[in-house]
Amino acid sequence: MSIIKGITLEEEMKKNSQLKLSDIQSLREWCKKQPHLPKIEDNFLALFLHSNYYQMEPTKNTIENYYTIRTHLPEIFCNRDPFEKELRQAFKIAAVFPLNGLTKDGYKMILSTLMDSDPSFYNYNNCIKYAIMFSDIYLLMNGTNDGTIFIFDVSKLSFGHVMRINPMGMKKHLYYLQEAMPIRLKAIHFLNATPAMELWMNMAKPFMKNELIDIIHFHLSLESISEYIPVDALPNEMGGKADSVHKLAEIQVKELEDNREWFLLDEATRRVNEALRIGKSKTANGLFGIEGNFKKLDID
Repeated sequence: MSIIKGITLEEEMKKNSQLKLSDIQSLREWCKKQPHLPKIEDNFLALFLHSNYYQMEPTKNTIENYYTIRTHLPEIFCNRDPFEKELRQAFKIAAVFPLNGLTKDGYKMILSTLMDSDPSFYNYNNCIKYAIMFSDIYLLMNGTNDGTIFIFDVSKLSFGHVMRINPMGMKKHLYYLQEAMPIRLKAIHFLNATPAMELWMNMAKPFMKNELIDIIHFHLSLESISEYIPVDALPNEMGGKADSVHKLAEIQVKELEDNREWFLLDEATRRVNEALRIGKSKTANGLFGIEGNFKKLDID
């Protein structure tokens, strides 16, 4: 099976008039002077630049964070074979897929929901692993866009689910989202918020920057969310016309399976080598703090 190449630098340059070859060139030069970094493809450099609005220093930080976090967060970035047993379980209980069309501001929409309301099957890390695998392939295939919004249908979220989330795991995931993910995140919408959502937010807030908190919206009705998104783009079960959640999730899982080789190669080659880092090497504790600090909160 051939490994997907994804969108090319040429295609990115056609899409983005602000993307300059000279910027890509200077990033390549900078990368060469960072012996700990893996080889980074040009289309990824374009993604990093675009997500940072073409500012060079923030782009370098994102590149550094992206590869370093992925190296020191094995619970999310290791064992990403789509046929692996624990992931198959995650595919059964959660769903993540793109919605067709754009918002009125021209942003892409990604929807995530639980398909199984029984919390005993829920594993937070594996569901996050699945969501990030989806985003990896989505970015590779589609490249840059003006902005992305996340929609979470949380109608099946219960206190049982929230109690199974380790705060340290949540901290690590939110750190990756805020410091390393090469997207322009414009909004997060929670649809059908349950009382458990308040507990979830209380756990998550200490790890969120104000900029992230400011773009979170809660909706109890379709009417409320329709101000932001075309409701027809939602799955049938949520009042839209897109198709059933199961069907849309199935298409996405198939996409991950088709790109199995890419995930295996990614894990083998796109990580940092701390032994080659100039200066002090980085550790998980240095990045995320000491695991033990959270023991009193750990409700696993």
